[in-house]
Amino acid sequence: MKEKDVLFPIVIKTHEGLEEILSEELKELGIASPEISRRAVSFKGDNALLYKANYCCRTAIRVLKQIDAFTFSDNNSYYNCIKNIKWEHFLSPEKSFAVDAIENNSIFNNTHYLSRFTKDAIADRFRELFNARPNVELNNPDLQVNIYINKDYCSVSLDSSGDSLHKRGYRKAQVEAPLNEITAAGIIKLTGWHGNSHFFDPMCGSGTLLIEAAMLAMNIPAGYYRKNFGFQKWKDFDASLFKVICDEANSHIIECDYNILGADIDKKNLRISKENLISAKLHRDVNLTHGAFEKGEPPFSKGIIVMNPPYGERLPLNDAINFYKTLGNTLKQKYTGFTAWIFAQQNDGLKHLGLHPSKKISLFNGKLECKLLKFEMYEGKKYAH
Repeated sequence: MKEKDVLFPIVIKTHEGLEEILSEELKELGIASPEISRRAVSFKGDNALLYKANYCCRTAIRVLKQIDAFTFSDNNSYYNCIKNIKWEHFLSPEKSFAVDAIENNSIFNNTHYLSRFTKDAIADRFRELFNARPNVELNNPDLQVNIYINKDYCSVSLDSSGDSLHKRGYRKAQVEAPLNEITAAGIIKLTGWHGNSHFFDPMCGSGTLLIEAAMLAMNIPAGYYRKNFGFQKWKDFDASLFKVICDEANSHIIECDYNILGADIDKKNLRISKENLISAKLHRDVNLTHGAFEKGEPPFSKGIIVMNPPYGERLPLNDAINFYKTLGNTLKQKYTGFTAWIFAQQNDGLKHLGLHPSKKISLFNGKLECKLLKFEMYEGKKYAH
């Protein structure tokens, strides 16, 4: 068996609430039984699957390759376990590395100290072997080491992604408090939409939902616009294998048969959306229009509406109450036949929407807990006053 075909544990991080979606994405890549845990999905795979997960998974934040796991009793035993890992297989003395550490209920109650302690153990091994040590580089290191400790258990992994995978590479500008790309992709997948009807975002902001919708509908891989991944700096990086994986994924890109439309009341937001769409080369596939949702008419006779309205500090309570009342009335009066999905932070204004959701899903946008609410805008008296 070739080295690239050797199976090893892979852990993929995601946002809370998107674990099942990520698991489904992995099954589409050929992984039979991914194991779901909180904010993560794990499986055993080879380099090909590691590359595919980075390039194709829309709801992945980081893809970690586990290289060791052990239990320890004190600082010394932890130090020795880290130092005994054959780091020279992954890193050369002239290269750079960084350590990202997370601990829970362990003897290390300070992640900064834990990171420094781990760096020292790695550096000491190189000094003994080569009389030289790799530099620590926090920004864009050649090797990103991930340490996860729970009580006396430690998992040691290599971060194959580099920058967080939400950094797709298409965003050139953003509005205040933009929607995270991974969250946007997860929202669209949770709606069940796959480019099979018209799509409308009437409060499009910087265009993240629109771009992620177009990418999904057209089978554009999540990593299509990225210039690099962490694994491309690894000693065992197989450039020819990665090219084959990219070419295969890219060969499935298609045209979208339905309209994808964004609107916003703020012309500055529309300019930002346009700039990002041009960056993604999707400006001919996604249309933009200026105007307030409540003043416009439906752009199609039926379809799906997905929106991320302003919330929190950007929308004081009195304004929020009026905003959501107007939003609910607009949906009831003008958008029968549509399915509407609203992603918003739970707030008192939302209670005045005047609609009963047929589905509620808890998600996060950054550290903000939010709800994804589904409203089926039936004909007739279901939402009558």
